[in-house]
Amino acid sequence: MNTPDKRSDLSSDATYCGRFAPSPSGPLHLGSLLTAVASYLQAKVNHGQWRLRIDDIDPPREVPGAAQQIQRTLDAHGLHWDGDIVWQSQRHDAYHEALLQLRQQQLTYGCECTRKALRQRQPDMLYDGFCRQRGLPFDDNAERFRQQGDTAVMVDALHGTLLCDDAHSREDFVLRRKDGLYAYHLASVVDDAYMGVSEIVRGSDLLQPSQSQMALFQALNVSAPTTLHLPVLVSRPGFKLSKQNHAAGIDDHRASENLTQVLTLLGHPPPDGLHTASPSTILDWATAHWDLQQIPAQSELQAP
Repeated sequence: MNTPDKRSDLSSDATYCGRFAPSPSGPLHLGSLLTAVASYLQAKVNHGQWRLRIDDIDPPREVPGAAQQIQRTLDAHGLHWDGDIVWQSQRHDAYHEALLQLRQQQLTYGCECTRKALRQRQPDMLYDGFCRQRGLPFDDNAERFRQQGDTAVMVDALHGTLLCDDAHSREDFVLRRKDGLYAYHLASVVDDAYMGVSEIVRGSDLLQPSQSQMALFQALNVSAPTTLHLPVLVSRPGFKLSKQNHAAGIDDHRASENLTQVLTLLGHPPPDGLHTASPSTILDWATAHWDLQQIPAQSELQAP
């Protein structure tokens, strides 16, 4: 991957739409709040919309009540979204239509490979194309995207122009799982297009998934959003704050303190007099002072 050291903003007079898209697998933690705040501020400084999408396409991982708790946390921190919430669980018809479009282009194929079988063949778990030419039916099998081997180009607001030419960007990834559930890549791309998202703000740990999604945008004949990949908040080197790693949920009663922490981590420490101000006052200050040049350049940030 080519990574020129260049940062850029979208023009403020462009039609801007950003989004925050948490999965309801637990409460928001400090790392997810950092992403939410950065995406919110990008939308505000670009005079655009900030939308909320709930990525509830994986029922086995969902925690009852988590979606409502996420909404309460965002509200408590002054992060008020524009328009109606988009629920991925209500968008299956759109995912099916996109899948049919890709099938017509012969860009998908059935795959019966289990994770265990792939691990035996590929210790790095990168899919090796084992089922590419087997002509397996789609029923009772997973369905994969057939990569064309092209070098994708991704424009990132922090990292500049990225040439996605590594093995990850050429991997044939899953679009629909064997159990019939739609995969993250397909649902995310279809919904970003549907919502008119112009920039995706996410953690730098998702650079590789972003590369894969660029190819899917192209295959669906949709203009791909630009991206902004933020440093990831970690408990210790290599250990991202995440629900899978049992990161503590945010205390909504300490919203001003939480906002001060994530803004400081993002290189925008509020002045001392604002530390106990209301969330809306802190966010107004942050909007007025938001500057991508101030965001730390490293890929990881140590959590407080």
